[in-house]
Amino acid sequence: HVDLVESGGGSVQAGGSLRLSCAISGHTYCRYDMKWYRQAPAKEREFVSSIDTDDGRTTYADSVKGRFTISKDNGANTLYLQMNNLQPTDTATYYCTLEERLCPFGLAENYWGQGTQVTVSP
Repeated sequence: HVDLVESGGGSVQAGGSLRLSCAISGHTYCRYDMKWYRQAPAKEREFVSSIDTDDGRTTYADSVKGRFTISKDNGANTLYLQMNNLQPTDTATYYCTLEERLCPFGLAENYWGQGTQVTVSP
């Protein structure tokens, strides 16, 4: 079982920056990818960014490419999302996920954090 706890959200003016953190605890026998999603009120959840924990490859939604950076500190067991040049359209609740794959003993599972709110003022 894996637990994820996000932090670092807050309110910022357009053009500002925030760094989100996702603390990882527990254990998995599977290989996994880690991702950030976000969801604004009354809108569908959307993918933001992912990192392949095997080779470090990263992907980004077009809407955040060039502004956001995903990274993982393995020693600290923490996933980060550095968000620069924030815009009002970035306002949402941001979620960290751990998505299991290649599990040797059972079904792969997806784990979600509780979310952290980001509000960007014009």
